[in-house]
Amino acid sequence: MLELVGFDGDDTLWHSEGYYQEAAVEFDRILSAWVDVDNASVRQRLLAVERSNLALFGYGVKGMVLSMIEAAIDITESRISAAGIHKIVLLAKAMLDHPVELLPGIREAVEAVAARHRIVLITKGDLFHQEKKVARSGLTDLFHRIEIVSEKDDASYSRVLSEFGVAPSAFAMVGNSLRSDIEPVIALGGWGIHMPYHVTWAHEMEHGMSDEHPRLQTVSGAGAIAEAIARFDRGI
Repeated sequence: MLELVGFDGDDTLWHSEGYYQEAAVEFDRILSAWVDVDNASVRQRLLAVERSNLALFGYGVKGMVLSMIEAAIDITESRISAAGIHKIVLLAKAMLDHPVELLPGIREAVEAVAARHRIVLITKGDLFHQEKKVARSGLTDLFHRIEIVSEKDDASYSRVLSEFGVAPSAFAMVGNSLRSDIEPVIALGGWGIHMPYHVTWAHEMEHGMSDEHPRLQTVSGAGAIAEAIARFDRGI
């Protein structure tokens, strides 16, 4: 039987990526005063800048807006105005204050799992913003622990499991990202429940997971999470 179940935060418990997608559209609108934003290279160049800055800025809105400003200067060949850069900053401020909207049925799903297992929230991103989202979610009381990490990799999951005194084979992770939520856990010997979100950041699409892995289940929504956990319990 599983001893610990982890849940991702963004786009697993609450909506997140949609706000980034909307910000990308607004970024295009801002830059349209200087360049042809219908050119696909604009989005590609922004993504390239974001990826190159991850090691410096980490994940989240603050790193995103710094990358947007850098990309805007590069793409417009330094022609973007101070007013244009200010609009990008205001865009980030709006994102940092957006409401936290839970996915349908997620509270009931987390409660059902928490009734049988210890659960931990493992989310990555900017500490201050993630803390605010966790507090606004209304789910804090259900988790034994909240972990906000800079990266979701083998080392981060190993540390959490070690501190809980749980072997990877007794741990399952629930999340929307195969790259961040599932692949590292399965590599350690754990179990994964993939609940796809309708939009995914391009960076998170890069992974080596197969949908047919024997320690992976894919569910269509929150209502199927508890039964997926139960199936793992019966199979362990």
